[in-house]
Amino acid sequence: MTSAPVRNPATTRLATTRRYLMCAPTHFAVEYSINPWMDPTRPVSTAGAIAEWEALRQTYLRLGHTVETIDPQPGLPDMVFSANSGTVIDGVVLGARFRAPQRAAEADFFRTWFLDHGYRDIVMPEKINEAEGDLTWTGDLLLAGTGFRTDPGAHAEAQEVLGVPVVSLQLVDPRYYHLDVALFVLTEATPTSRAHIAYYPEAFSPGTQRLLRRLYPDAILATAEDAACLGLNAISDGRNVILPKEATTLTTQLHAHGYTPHPVNITELRKSGGGPKCCTMELRDRT
Repeated sequence: MTSAPVRNPATTRLATTRRYLMCAPTHFAVEYSINPWMDPTRPVSTAGAIAEWEALRQTYLRLGHTVETIDPQPGLPDMVFSANSGTVIDGVVLGARFRAPQRAAEADFFRTWFLDHGYRDIVMPEKINEAEGDLTWTGDLLLAGTGFRTDPGAHAEAQEVLGVPVVSLQLVDPRYYHLDVALFVLTEATPTSRAHIAYYPEAFSPGTQRLLRRLYPDAILATAEDAACLGLNAISDGRNVILPKEATTLTTQLHAHGYTPHPVNITELRKSGGGPKCCTMELRDRT
């Protein structure tokens, strides 16, 4: 399976300013294993993770984006992965409810951050819901992953709380335990054009693959090698794409489609199964 041909290589991609919430990996460690990437016996450099995180933050700032931060908490080594703790659309916040008990306490720290920063429309889910880890906003649809973490019942809950249409996607490969390590949005939908996405087909069930082909026939399809370095755990502002430096084939495809890739190092963060997107919650306030 190959990506659709580039329809217009000269397409001018337009960046839009974003606002992100991040958490420094001050207490980063791999002390338990809740996904196939985590090996507590493998050495981890907290200082290295902090350097990677700071380089990512500086990349966002250099590109003109706003970065808010939440204070890291001792005993929560995965709190750096802020994307898992909230989904914000039009100023409405759907919080998180983690499947793994080791991460459960993170959700309330993020709820408090939202309250302290003026958000009032906040709902904490009843179903297991790992937020932007499994919920991806495309501009007109909320793509919702399930299979390993987020409960399928959380998809209906997200639709009710956020007031947007939800499309359920079935993940089948445990290495790609969240939607955000198998798919990301390059350009959001507009009233006259569909979203442009990239994804790794084999991470999904056959029916979901057919659905994605129907919804996004011009998607960029990642190789197994690019998926295996968490190359799809990426962030795009519509033009600039921040992704792991090892995702070289994906980088070449992005260039061909008119995007500007910004490869970053996630050597330490990847040891916990995370990358640029995992470290980045987008704050989509009311416009």
